[in-house]
Parts: sequence; structure tokens; C-alpha cells
Amino acid sequence: MCRMAAQDGTTHLVATPHSNYSYAFDPDLNRQLVAELQEKVGPEPKLLLGCDFHLSYDNIQICSQNSKNFTINETSYLLVELPDQFIPANLDQVYYDIQVAGLKLIITHPERNLLLQRKPELIEQWISMGCLVQVTAQSYTGGFGNKVRRFSEKLLDAGMVHFFASDAHDVRRRPPLLSRCYRKVAQAKGQEIAELLFQKNPEAVINGLPLPPQPDWNEVQGGGKRSWFSFLLGR
Repeated sequence: MCRMAAQDGTTHLVATPHSNYSYAFDPDLNRQLVAELQEKVGPEPKLLLGCDFHLSYDNIQICSQNSKNFTINETSYLLVELPDQFIPANLDQVYYDIQVAGLKLIITHPERNLLLQRKPELIEQWISMGCLVQVTAQSYTGGFGNKVRRFSEKLLDAGMVHFFASDAHDVRRRPPLLSRCYRKVAQAKGQEIAELLFQKNPEAVINGLPLPPQPDWNEVQGGGKRSWFSFLLGR
């Protein structure tokens, strides 16, 4: 997977093992495994550690004690994963409390959440609170079906995507490839937007820096900000 990613043009790859009810997250062991893999892979891609963080009560308590065990490259950026079928009722308060603790939240693959497909205004609300959004590259290129693809396209049209990620699991069904998605974004929104979402924004995250200035989506090639009323009618 690392060799495939490097050949596709990826320079940095963040390993994000899950921390949820099914998978325990062992920070020390994961750091050791990343170091061992880097030695086998060589200098490219550069491997970093993060976590796909499930917002359970126990997880939040552990993270509050030592958040850098879970954040991307020990920065203040934390990937958070939502359940696929529902949204917890107190999620806004959870997001707020985590942000008050000094963390910047990146919501992973909301385009694949069935409830958010029906209520995209929730994503807009979370972004207004300071959350960031990461969409899976294969979602945007159709790998998860046309419904997810169309929703991903509309999120991008609405200026509600800050990153694209491979969310890779293997070399066949979920490979670590981004170039096809990059080309589609560049064609739809222009080279500058593609570089922002695939290079500049991720570079800021892994270095623990604020994101660079984001575009005025009313002026972006290929479409601008839409009202959610027209968004929902257009599905």
C-alpha cells in the first residue's frame, strides 16, 4: 500500500487506526509499528500517526488526559468518526467541549452517513462551529455508488470540503490512490482548489499550523455556494 501510494504521488501518509468499541488504540504500539514500517518502506512516503477517533464517553475521557496520543502527528488536529446510521443527540455539545480543550476537529467521511445525506445542514452547522470536513476520494469518484458521489460533489460545490483522503484499507477494493480524485477536482474547480485540498490544507494539519486562507466559493470555477433548499431539491 505504501509503495502504491508513493507511485501515485503521495508524499506523506497518515496511518489512522480506529479507536472504538471494536478496536483498542495503543499509542505506544502504534508508534512502534509506524517506525518499523517506515524502515521497511524507505523514505517515501513519509509515515505519520493519527487515529480515527470514535466519540465514546471512555474515549473522550482518555483523550482529555493526553490528546496527542490520538491527534494527527501529535498536533491539535483530531479525526473524528461518526456512526454510519445515526447522529448522537448531544453531538454539538461534545464538539464544543473538545474544541474548548484546544483540539481542532476533522469530521471524516460524512458523505457516507445516511442521516447526513438527508440533513446536510448539520454539516454546515458543525463547520460554522469550527469543525473541518474530510471526504473520501473514492466517494467523489464514484467508488461508493452514485448517491454518495452526488452528495460529495454537492458538498464540494457548497465549499464544505477541506480535505480529500484515500481512507485506504487494501490495494484492491480500497487502495491508497488520490490522483484520480485530484484530476476530477482540478477539472471541476481549478488547479488552485485541487492544490489547496490535496496539498496545502493537509500540509498545515501535519505541521500543526492554521489552514491557509480558504477561497470565496462564490467565485470558484464550476459552481458556488448553494442554499440547502436547492441542495435538497436537486438530489
